[in-house]
Amino acid sequence: MKVSWLSIPFVGCCLIILVGCANLIRPNYTQDLVSLRAGNYTLDRQHAFVNFKINHLGLSTMVGRFNRVDASLQFDPANIAAMQINGIIEAASVDINNQDLEDTLRGIYWFDTDRYPQITFESSSVSPLPTDELELTGSLTIKGVSQQVTLLGRFNGGADNLITGKYTLGFSATASISRAAFGIDAFDSVIADNVDIEIHAEFQRNN
Repeated sequence: MKVSWLSIPFVGCCLIILVGCANLIRPNYTQDLVSLRAGNYTLDRQHAFVNFKINHLGLSTMVGRFNRVDASLQFDPANIAAMQINGIIEAASVDINNQDLEDTLRGIYWFDTDRYPQITFESSSVSPLPTDELELTGSLTIKGVSQQVTLLGRFNGGADNLITGKYTLGFSATASISRAAFGIDAFDSVIADNVDIEIHAEFQRNN
């Protein structure tokens, strides 16, 4: 396919316009950690995603998510070690695009959501890394069992969001856990023990 030289300036103009629009709706955007604003933050639940991946039969990776999550954040870039993050997941909101399997996961051999409706995380320590990433260690409780886990997190930036009228931080984190450590060891011959977790979220500063 031939590309017209006339189309290159057009594409460039479109990119400039798109970047300009982004700056209009997110003024004061910065990725500099020390420039982010301190405060107490609440999760924007419309822009929060908790995904998980687990191997099946050594042949494929099952991918799922939880649709109902909430969290709070206390953050001061001048005192990262004092950062506090608490999260709640409604276990029954598990979603793997398969109704029958979702019902199984809600049952007694897996999350047992009737008895243990929530999965919680409460951070206990935060350590900054040279890469601008953070090690967040805390207590993860699943099915009534609490274990210490460490998340590798990162603030993706902050900006005034003119759509919501709130200053917003972007945050992401990853972790790997053993499901058996939380008493979820059903079908261990076909489903792997290790579960990879991904968190993508936006936090809005409380006014």
